Amino acid sequence: MSAHNQATWQNPPEPIVSMLDAPQLPAVSISPDNQWIIELDKPSMPPIAQLAEPVVAIAGGEINPNTWGPGREAAYEGMTLRRLDAATAMIIELPPTPRIRNLSWSRDCRYLAFTLTQTDGIELWILDVAQAKARPLTQATVNATNGRAYAWLPGDEGLICQLRPQDIGPPPEESPVPQGPVIESSAGRVAPARTYTNLLKNPHDEALLDYYFCSQVVHISLTGTITPIGDADLIRNVVPSADGQWLLRSTYHRPFSYQVPLGRFPIRYEVLNRRGEIVYEVADLPLADNIPVAFDAVRPGRRNFSWRHDAPATLVWVEALDGGDPRTSAEYRDAVFSLAAPFTDAPQQLWQSTLRFRGITWGHRTLALIKEFWYDSRKIRTWRIDPSNPQVPPRLLQERDAQDAYTDPGDPVTVPGSYGWSTLLLADSTPNESIYLNGGGASPAGVFPFLDRYDLTTGATERLWQAQGENYTRISRVLDAQATELIIRQQSQTTPPNYCQLNRTSRHTKPVTQFDDKLAWYADVQKEVVRYDRADGVTLSATLYLPPEDGTRQTTKLPTILWVYPEEFKDRQVASQVTRSEYTFTRPSGSSILFLLTQGYAVLAGPTMPIIGEGEREPNDTYIEQLVSSAEAAVSYLVDRGVADPDRVAIGGHSYGAFTATNLLAHCDLFRAGIARSGAYNRSLTPFGFQGEQRSFWEATETYIKLSPFVVADQIQSPLLLIHGAEDNNPGTFPIQTERLYEAMRGLGGTVRYVSLPAESHGYRARESVGHVLWEMVQWLDEHLKLPSTDD
Repeated sequence: MSAHNQATWQNPPEPIVSMLDAPQLPAVSISPDNQWIIELDKPSMPPIAQLAEPVVAIAGGEINPNTWGPGREAAYEGMTLRRLDAATAMIIELPPTPRIRNLSWSRDCRYLAFTLTQTDGIELWILDVAQAKARPLTQATVNATNGRAYAWLPGDEGLICQLRPQDIGPPPEESPVPQGPVIESSAGRVAPARTYTNLLKNPHDEALLDYYFCSQVVHISLTGTITPIGDADLIRNVVPSADGQWLLRSTYHRPFSYQVPLGRFPIRYEVLNRRGEIVYEVADLPLADNIPVAFDAVRPGRRNFSWRHDAPATLVWVEALDGGDPRTSAEYRDAVFSLAAPFTDAPQQLWQSTLRFRGITWGHRTLALIKEFWYDSRKIRTWRIDPSNPQVPPRLLQERDAQDAYTDPGDPVTVPGSYGWSTLLLADSTPNESIYLNGGGASPAGVFPFLDRYDLTTGATERLWQAQGENYTRISRVLDAQATELIIRQQSQTTPPNYCQLNRTSRHTKPVTQFDDKLAWYADVQKEVVRYDRADGVTLSATLYLPPEDGTRQTTKLPTILWVYPEEFKDRQVASQVTRSEYTFTRPSGSSILFLLTQGYAVLAGPTMPIIGEGEREPNDTYIEQLVSSAEAAVSYLVDRGVADPDRVAIGGHSYGAFTATNLLAHCDLFRAGIARSGAYNRSLTPFGFQGEQRSFWEATETYIKLSPFVVADQIQSPLLLIHGAEDNNPGTFPIQTERLYEAMRGLGGTVRYVSLPAESHGYRARESVGHVLWEMVQWLDEHLKLPSTDD
């Protein structure tokens, strides 16, 4: 068939169709003060007509020119409100068919702000929680091309918001007559870039950027009074200080680039007072089109600007001490600086890192926790610093492999501090200063989340709570300084996630939500985390799903599909760890492979395929060998257990998983058929790195070529179904990747089918598209996998 034949949308067989249209479980937002709960209605999948709304692809992103918001936005369609301890919820009245996005609680939790997308623009609304009434604060004039577009001020002071400039007029029209060629040049300056999509292409694109990203910053009172602050500009973001008296504003400016996305354009950071006057220029960063292609590379100069959470108005930023280049030899990589209002003193250096700065959690005047990380070694460290006295030596709290889930101590528990922003929760009634750690709980015995109390002075850890039994329970909130009252989120294989309030001392629980299973058919699916060994001794794991027992399973092996996505490691012991729980609630949505269970298929989901490069060896140098060995171990396990017939096993994956599946079809004969969705297959088209590969094509030419299934398309003998979103905007996975592989296989006489989905991006969202993708997968596997079993 031709890759460009027009077809009509198809629906998959029952019961998949009914399942696709079943209502989804709502999303939940609990107020920071733990008094209120919002339940947000998730819409059914949008129609293709909604995804086909106008989109302007610009500077690496997509916007909707009708609304001045993101292109192809996802939104909620309704909300209810109730007190956390109440049983009855109040429906919040909104206009018909609302599209709710960008929710944010006020610092005192008296209000919830959100945006409402109309056909001609975006409005800013607030919900008065005590009155359970919502109202608009603006007309449909919010400029959300850069994100949320608003931020809360403290107390009753209202919000800072970005609006379209008044009287901006219509967008610039493109001249039908070219004014001249588009010329770019390079004079020997090193400027590598990964493969980005939707970049600027010509002067008209530049004019569109000037038009759509221009915003007027305003102050909006709770009564809706709007006061402009400063002049309109290409606003990136505006963040008020903790006390609300100062604004950290960032703006884009020229020269623009046709090679990198908007986030790397020149950016100016300034502190303004509430009158819009510039009181301090923080940084004016030049175009960043020459950042090295390495995961520890960062933008030179100052970066990561923020306000300190536990101080009224203290600016904090990070600055690279190695020029942002990890290849440069340097004793220290980064430094953290702070500067308090009124911003007239010299910045104070708080800390220096020997690895790359990863993040900071504020406690109080003399306490903050900082993390640093280095990708090449996967090493991560956590330090305690005294921000009030940088002369106090930092204290190392932990150092470990960042991928080592078994030694992960958990994340520090935070609560709203005196300014409403998150700060460390300090434990009461302890002789030394202590914090709480909320951990994932992966271990050789299984995955059982926990809560620890950690003594910052001695380093001693006390286990206060840990999940147990055949439930997967994770702490969502710690409600008091003794960690006695907790909000937990609990689920099992047959019970959807629900929130409960737990008294840790009495073990008494009180339901907060009571959601039921919308796809009860899957309650009888057999789900198990399985383990097996690779030939080199590395332990692998996967989640095995089997259809409900039908009385024939004792004698009949099932057609089986493996759905894959590999990961790189530097340590074989860490690569062998099991980090998934079999007690989670799993129900398919969208184009999930789990829908195939209804058609009698077994599914091995997420079989670990670690690509390990210990010492100086890079993982990808033996990618093919390790990949094939992992697949052989998985198929051998399924066959030996009696689940799968070796002649009826398929391989599939999405994105990097599609690249993986196609490589396996080319390099082994384990699989009768394959499915590859939205993948990249020719690594010469991503020459400055991909996935976990930091080296360029010219530094590792042999590896790039060896890893490209396009190069060995003549070795793909099994039938392959290729699916790709026609508007894929994910870096590296241009639709041309699938188009070229299809043409190669077609020209070589392979059995291949290519499905291009109009208006879809890297993932598939429209109801018509999702239904058709599932129809294609069922038809493909039925044709090529449902052959007579070798047992028959």
